[in-house]
Amino acid sequence: MKRRDFLKNSVFASGVVLIPSFLKGMQFINPEKLSGYRNVIVIQLSGGNDGLSTIVPYQDDSYLKHRPNIGLNDNLFRLSDELYLNSQCRELKELYDNGEMTVINSVGYPNPNRSHFRSTDIWHTGSASDQFLKNGWLGSYLDANCESSYQGIQFDSELSLILKGKNLNGISVTDPQQLFNTTREPFFKNIAEQLDNKMLTEDNQGYLYKTLVDTYSSAEYIYEHFKTYESSSAFPNNKFGKSLKGISQLISSGLKTRVYYTTLGGFDTHVNQLNSHNTLMKSYSEGIGALVEELKKSDRFKDTLILTFSEFGRRVKENGSKGTDHGAANNLFIIGGGLKKPGLYNGKPDLENLDDNGDIRYEIDFRNIYATVLENWLQADARMVLGKEFEKLSFV
Repeated sequence: MKRRDFLKNSVFASGVVLIPSFLKGMQFINPEKLSGYRNVIVIQLSGGNDGLSTIVPYQDDSYLKHRPNIGLNDNLFRLSDELYLNSQCRELKELYDNGEMTVINSVGYPNPNRSHFRSTDIWHTGSASDQFLKNGWLGSYLDANCESSYQGIQFDSELSLILKGKNLNGISVTDPQQLFNTTREPFFKNIAEQLDNKMLTEDNQGYLYKTLVDTYSSAEYIYEHFKTYESSSAFPNNKFGKSLKGISQLISSGLKTRVYYTTLGGFDTHVNQLNSHNTLMKSYSEGIGALVEELKKSDRFKDTLILTFSEFGRRVKENGSKGTDHGAANNLFIIGGGLKKPGLYNGKPDLENLDDNGDIRYEIDFRNIYATVLENWLQADARMVLGKEFEKLSFV
């Protein structure tokens, strides 16, 4: 049985965590051992965000020609003579005007895959389209640079591939207090007392035990920091907003987590795209605005880099249902208090030179962006994490 299937079918998958008795006297890792305090928040717009309705080239004649019904041309925020921002993204426009946001257009990879699952795996692992890797790029970062699972946190009910390393996984949490209480459940005391170091083997059972140990040892550390700081900014009252609020509390509390990951779903807009996409962009923009506001209050924004991507863009031409189908290259956002090149990193996408599927061709490999974040922001060895050398960009 594969480890992924084994974990899903285990007691751990249902939120039940064994408490190993030998850990009762365990000392937590001294966070001062870490080099620096910078962190990265990775956000995925799941489902394939329509980049052309986010960063809008409406002055390009080809844009409205391809999108007579869903093309945007009213009440947009001007970024340049060629590109405009969706009207629902007021908070993003403020960040852009303040020099705290970089927009990178036409990001993708060779031979793009248009399956949600496969393309997400490619983005999560940093692989080529014909590679099938088992570890995420943030998980590989944890393996090479970190000592504890709590240094990579996902706000969700299940850990994604992006935070799974070979030797060290991140922690998935929706409520730090609930995670703490679950790991202290006395019902499993008799079973847990049978666990010792000899059981932390390389087989499936040993892998499960190691996962339980990592979760147990991280839960108290996360919760003790989480409860020391209460965010006061107005986050959207939805799952995404709650995730960003939780992240802001952990960062502002002084938790030495290095990488965070969360998602905003609903972007698979094949039908009647206009209203649903505008609603999603409003939620994204408001959430980011509240997150940045909170991080500025605690003076942690200067130490934070926010990277937002989607697994692919949408087809340039609208479909017959006033929506868009799966595409390829897309725009990507970098938000932070220490950007070296804010604004538009490159020019607008070429809507005349489309690929054979009618999709935008990529100009910048997404792994160049990962390598830049790793080397220039986290001071990590990008080659060790990504498996090969990639050109670094100049946004940080």
